[in-house]
Amino acid sequence: MTRAHYANPDLPFPQKELCMCRYSHQISFTSSAWHSLVQDASDPLAAIRQPIESLGGTLVAAFFTEDSYDVLAMSEFPDVVSLDDISIAFYADGAVATIRSSLLLTASQAHEAKRKSGTRCYRMEARERVLAASAR
Repeated sequence: MTRAHYANPDLPFPQKELCMCRYSHQISFTSSAWHSLVQDASDPLAAIRQPIESLGGTLVAAFFTEDSYDVLAMSEFPDVVSLDDISIAFYADGAVATIRSSLLLTASQAHEAKRKSGTRCYRMEARERVLAASAR
């Protein structure tokens, strides 16, 4: 991970950053995926790592949660990846019942987006995809 470069130290935000695109993923597994995980826990994050790597990304961190989602994961990609591509990659294996992914912005990226939009507040909308087959 590269550090932010400050062109003007008096500004509170970096003016230029050399970083990768980061995403957060809230993931719920299917019942069969949980069953497989309990039977063979040798790589509990394989169902998360594989779709991210298939799109050219890297799994940065993953945490099992006690929330409505089973896992909270963070990934990095060298370029922007569409949220639809991320959803399709996760659903293709059949282990994921629900995924909610969001592009993460650094403070300087959010500041720049707000500056470009004028006085309007900038907010990135997260998308949630529910696998119809697992809901039945």
